[in-house]
Parts: sequence; structure tokens; C-alpha cells
Amino acid sequence: MNLAAARKRAGELREMIAGHNHRYYILNQPVISDFEFDILLNELQTIEKTFPELVTPDSPTMRVGSDLTEEFRQAEHQWPMLSLGNTYNENDVTDFGERVRKVLGYEPEYVCELKYDGVSISLTYEDGRLVSAVTRGDGTRGDDVTVNIRTIRSIPLRVTAPGAPSSFTIRGEIYIPRGDFEAMNAERQAKGEPSFANPRNAAAGTIKLLDPRVVASRPLDCFLYNLLGDSLPADNHYDNLMAARSWGFRTSEIIDRCSSIGEVLGFLSLWENQRKGLPYETDGVVIKVNSLQAQQLLGNTAKSPRWAIAYKYAAEQAETELLSVDFQVGRTGNVTPVANLRPVLLAGTTVKRASLHNSDQIDILGLYYGDRVIIEKGGEIIPKIVEVDMTQRTDDAVRVVFPHECPECGTPLVRNEGEANHYCPNYLHCPPQITRRIIHFVSRKALDIEGLGEETIELLWANSLIRNVADLYYLRHEQLASLERLGNKSASNILAGLNKSLTAPYHRKLFALGIRHVGETVARTLAAGFPNIDALISASGEEMESLPDIGPRISASVREYFSDPDNIEIIRRLSAAGMTFEGKAPAVAAKGPLYGKTIVVSGSFERFTREELKSLIEAAGGKSAGSVSGNTSFIVAGSDMGPSKRAKAAELGIKLVTEAEFLEMIKE
Repeated sequence: MNLAAARKRAGELREMIAGHNHRYYILNQPVISDFEFDILLNELQTIEKTFPELVTPDSPTMRVGSDLTEEFRQAEHQWPMLSLGNTYNENDVTDFGERVRKVLGYEPEYVCELKYDGVSISLTYEDGRLVSAVTRGDGTRGDDVTVNIRTIRSIPLRVTAPGAPSSFTIRGEIYIPRGDFEAMNAERQAKGEPSFANPRNAAAGTIKLLDPRVVASRPLDCFLYNLLGDSLPADNHYDNLMAARSWGFRTSEIIDRCSSIGEVLGFLSLWENQRKGLPYETDGVVIKVNSLQAQQLLGNTAKSPRWAIAYKYAAEQAETELLSVDFQVGRTGNVTPVANLRPVLLAGTTVKRASLHNSDQIDILGLYYGDRVIIEKGGEIIPKIVEVDMTQRTDDAVRVVFPHECPECGTPLVRNEGEANHYCPNYLHCPPQITRRIIHFVSRKALDIEGLGEETIELLWANSLIRNVADLYYLRHEQLASLERLGNKSASNILAGLNKSLTAPYHRKLFALGIRHVGETVARTLAAGFPNIDALISASGEEMESLPDIGPRISASVREYFSDPDNIEIIRRLSAAGMTFEGKAPAVAAKGPLYGKTIVVSGSFERFTREELKSLIEAAGGKSAGSVSGNTSFIVAGSDMGPSKRAKAAELGIKLVTEAEFLEMIKE
């Protein structure tokens, strides 16, 4: 076969294979057997191997994954990937409809779609070819994982349908069907490999793998649900999705147009139970205003669109047996109890562990080993024990007792007055505390050192290359490159990241040290009050407590840290490596809707993390505090708010506000 004949035959094979892929993965109407399909694909692979110049990025052979990619580059989103506001309450859905009517002046048409429990992806096509696939990331930019997404057979590599714009972006959710997930886990168990926790985590981890061949071997699929571009076929969301379906994209059949919020509520009710029979995970319904013009009028907040909302179904519950309790030690010495359970299926995943938070939670539940317990997933993510069936408790059951000594080093545990957690004070010699502090030091919110994640830190520790954070800056290229899973390029990236971190802002370095009770806000306050670390080291408790939000507990912790010769030696070695500990932290707002107020944030939230809420408090002129006192103005209370904080608030008559009420206060 000459080049011209090969080019002609390769084109024919690509068209045939693309057509069969569409029939199999999109329409579920295959017309040839798997064996016949493999013959066509093998013929194309043979031609491309013989004539490498004929290989194209959109060839079906690219779906098998061929090369090891060393890293993912960051890519900007042309349109921000915003998060949706969540609610578990039908009244909130009605309120959403009223807000929309108030702005538009009329009742719009809505579109209801199931909310898939997967990983968001943004696909961009130019001249009919898939040119990029980018993860959500921070909403503005994400990881370009195009090489991996090409392996997913339900995603078209080319769009040749008439009417498709020359340039467009389509977004959706990568997921693994339930049956495929169970089969994949069974295969891993047979090979002695660890099982994946749930389909979403498996999908998220898979699309970030560096070997596309492994990605191609896993049963990833994708639903597309949002079309973006300058030349869309219709002026409404629903018709655009139907157009995308006609071009070959996989969109859900479960989608409905509703002329009122009443019809929306009917859709929510219909699918609350029916969704459980679907072959993939869902956790709610996304409600969108259909008209693109209305969407534009309604606009967006900084984080989410005002024209859409996600309704989440109530968490499912399951009953199982409490087998044992592990007591885990964190970087600041906090000891967290984790329940080990008899494996049980809950919301589509097998649950084996659940958080117990602290000793108070154990006492409230009155747990005994062997108890039958009711578990649910908070927000369908984090398993927790919510109830104990005491009628099934045996006479010889043994009560769960929180330990008096550190389970790792044997040091007597400490619990300070007004705190919910016990902690191990042996921070210098308790192994998990040391490694977790090093992991904290390199983390994104601290010094954000590229290439140094949790696994790499544990690898360095296991090879006795580090014993504290200062050791990181004395690592040599040959030491790193010789380690398993690293190599020359990774070693160079790590050393470059360490060098870059030497000039990070002063307050982030203070936060990175991992001083107990010194979070991001306190570190910024200390940096503003003491412009270099020598001044902070020599500061008295009174001098520290003269600063906003610095009380006796924090000042005592800081002085204790710097009174230890080993910590002073770490600071000295960091300085000798070129790290500077001086500067001024950015000023926080002096005026604002929360000016003069001291606010405590406690629990888990839907829209923001606790750290983000604390930043919003400061931006609005308020002060964020870690503990409840007579000076507390109010508490922003989320789910799982600590029982000791709740009791203290009740005792002092301090108001609890929800996340939504707080955002209304600051007019977010």
C-alpha cells in the first residue's frame, strides 16, 4: 500500500470507527460485534504505524492512550466555571423562583436536569476538532487533561454535523457507572490492589493520572450539560443541548422544561426515588432559567450564577455495626476518633469508616463496640454516625473510651478548658505530628511548594532524608532523583519550588511553621504587629495580647513554640538557607458592615469553606475568632457545629446565624 492509498483507507476507517463508536456509546444501538470493531481499529493502527505521518490528534487510535505525560499545564477558562448554590429545602427553591421573577418581571421557563456526582470538565472544539479539555480548577483556570479525555469513547474527537459552530465549548461531568465501578473494584481486589472509595473519587483520580494508557483502561463516561459560544444555534439552554445531542454529544435523556416553580417541585418529587434505579450516581437536581437572555439579565455573583440553583436530596441512611475505633493524631497534635464499620452500601458507595469528631461526640452517642449504628453522609460526602440502636446492644458490650495517652508516642493527652479536642503536647517527637507539620508547611495555603505533596513528603521521611521542615532546603538533586516515582525532572521541579518559597510573604511563613492556634488570620495579625521574627520571638505575652484577636491561649502557644531550642534551630537553618522572616502583612478592611464585631465560624458549610468565610469577615471589617467568649458578636453556624461551642453560645446568649444569613449581612 502506497502513501496515497493508505491516506484514503485511513480516512475511511476513521469515519467508520467514529460512526460505530457513536452507535455504541451514545445511541446504545451497535450494528457490528466487538470482534468486528477490533478488526477495523487494528487495521487503522497498522496503517498509522506504517505511515506515522498519517497520525492525527483526533484519530480513534488516540483513545487507547500511548504516551506518558510528565505533567499537566494550567489553562484559562474562556468563561469562568462557577459553582452552583446548593439547597436541601424546597422552600429555598420557591424563594429562588421569587427572586428570579422579581428581577425579570415575569415567570420564566426553567430546565430541570439531574445533578451527576462526578468531575466537571470543559471541552473546547475548534473547526470541529477537540482541542482542549480542562478541569474546573479554581473556576478561572484548571488543568489541561486533554490527552486523558481523548480516551473516553463517548466524547467525540471530531464534530462534523451540519450546523455545529466552528468554535464552541461544551461542559459536562466525567463519571464511572455503578456497575463498572463495582467490576473495577472487584478486579483490583483480585490483584491485591486497594479498592476505590467511591465512583466520584475514582473518576477524579483517573483523569489526573500521568499515564493515558491507564486512563484508557478505566470505564470513564461523560454527560454533557452546557453549551457555550458566540454562535450558538438557539437562544435558550434546552434547544442548545438538543442541538449538541444531534451533533453526537451524550446528553441525559432525563431533562424537562417547566413553565413554573410548581412544575419544578413536581420534577424534584418524581426523581427523589426513581434516581436510585439509574446506573450512575446522582445527588440532586439542577434548576436553570432556560432563556439565555434572562440568564444574562440575572447575572452571577463572584462564585455562582443567579439563574441556577442545585437542589440536593436528603442524605441516605444505612445501618451497620461498629467494629472498632482508631484515634488519629494530626499535625497540631489533635486526636481525632474514626469509627471502623462493617462495610455497608450507602448512597452508591461502600462505607467502611466514619468520623466521630471528638470525645464529646462519642459521649453524646454513648457508643459501645459492636453497637448497631445508623450512618449517613453529610451532604452525601462525609459519612457520620447519627444514631445508635441500643435495643440490639449485648450485655457484654464494652464502652468506647477516649484514650488518656497519645496512641502514637504514649504522651499524656491534654484538653484545654473551652476546647472540644484532646491533643498530644509532644509535638517535637510524635512522628505523625512531625510529618503532618511538614505536609502543612508545603501545602497550598502555606508555602505552596510545587512537587511536594503528601506522598512525596512521606517518601522523603521513609528514606530518612527529612526530619523537620528545615531539612527540605538542604536536599540535593541526586538524593531526590534516585527515589522511586521521582526522577530528574521531578527533582528539578521540587528544588525550584523550594527556592521560590524562600521569598513567600512573611505572614504565610509564620502560618507554615504550624504553631498551635496560629491560623492564617492570626499569622497575618502577628506579622502586622511584629515586622520580623526576632521581634516576635522576644515579644512578651502582654505585647502579643495587645493585638486584635490575640488572647492568652494564642500568646502562650506562640511563646511556648519559640522557647523550645529545637524550634529556634529550625528557624536558624531556614534563615541560613535564604528564607527571610520579615515584612508586613496586607492590611484588612477597617470599615465595613461587620466593623467592630468579633465572629466565630464553626461547622461545615455549603458555599464556602471556613477559611473563606473568615476572609469574608475580615474583608467586611470584622474580626474572626477561634473560640466563643463574652466578646463574641455572633457565630456563623454550619452543620456539625461543635457541641462545646453550641453549649457555650447558649450559656452566653450568643446568636447563631446560618451561612445564608451571614452572606445577606455582608451583601455578598
